[in-house]
Amino acid sequence: MKKNSLGSSGIEVPPFAFGGNVFGWTIDENTSFQILDALMDAGLNFIDTADVYSKWVPGNKGGESETIIGNWIKKSGNRDKVIIATKVGMEMAHDKKGLSKTWIKQAVEDSLKRLQTDYIDLYQSHKDDADTPMEETLAAFNDLVKEGKVRAIGTSNMSAQRLLVALKTSKEHGFPSYQTLQPLYNLYDRESFEQELEPLCQEHNIGVISYSSLASGFLTGKYRSEADFNKSKRGQGISKYLNDRGFKILKALDEVSAESNASPAAVSLAWLMHRPGITAPIASATSVNQLQDIIKATELNLDTEAIHKLNTASAWE
Repeated sequence: MKKNSLGSSGIEVPPFAFGGNVFGWTIDENTSFQILDALMDAGLNFIDTADVYSKWVPGNKGGESETIIGNWIKKSGNRDKVIIATKVGMEMAHDKKGLSKTWIKQAVEDSLKRLQTDYIDLYQSHKDDADTPMEETLAAFNDLVKEGKVRAIGTSNMSAQRLLVALKTSKEHGFPSYQTLQPLYNLYDRESFEQELEPLCQEHNIGVISYSSLASGFLTGKYRSEADFNKSKRGQGISKYLNDRGFKILKALDEVSAESNASPAAVSLAWLMHRPGITAPIASATSVNQLQDIIKATELNLDTEAIHKLNTASAWE
């Protein structure tokens, strides 16, 4: 399988990252283990999670996803074969949030303990923190890299302007720089990334790990009207896509899917994988059967006509 580099980090990953937010949320530990085993069998060894997953579930406190991954690593004994990306910054408690040096130093220890490992391959700031000086945040990451607890750093949900500030700060102080960006990006949600972030990432060789790659499930094609919202726990988030542009995208997806003998989900992910500068789109599955769409996407070679059809249908200008 073709491998892509996480920026200039030297870390090689497959062209897809599995979203670990479902672990401890929509699937239990046993099912999570089955999916993780199947991912490894398919050569898809890049797993993205966060300390805050899945705090939003009643009864959870955060860290459930990392804990499940850690238990799987201990059981399988294959830590050296998997690339683990996790994040820090979202609120775990009223005094446990943001990107201060104090919290990062505590949060990384908590994540390492839950993951049952002594290093994290990619440690990401989950969102920007305007209340903490950029120098303080990057100095904390610098310490973690020097200590061998983190191999590379990345960021998520950051504007182009702030990303430039971060890159400049790292250069001025000799700190490690952000090697990856995790933005919202898919066939429907294109404008915010493509306007400023895409050229910036390409200029500075920053790997892009897009989240919501299937637009909360809309791009799977299973949501065609409000009557379909009850098909999953994410259904209510689909309403913003049910408009003329959304239906135009679904029509193009249906046509390319028929021509490619692949599902709309596989085609949507393959489109992302063909985009310049995209390192690995993130998507999730709640069963081993659903993983087939993801595996198919990594094998799908969309021709020029198919890409043009999808680009035209989803154009935002």
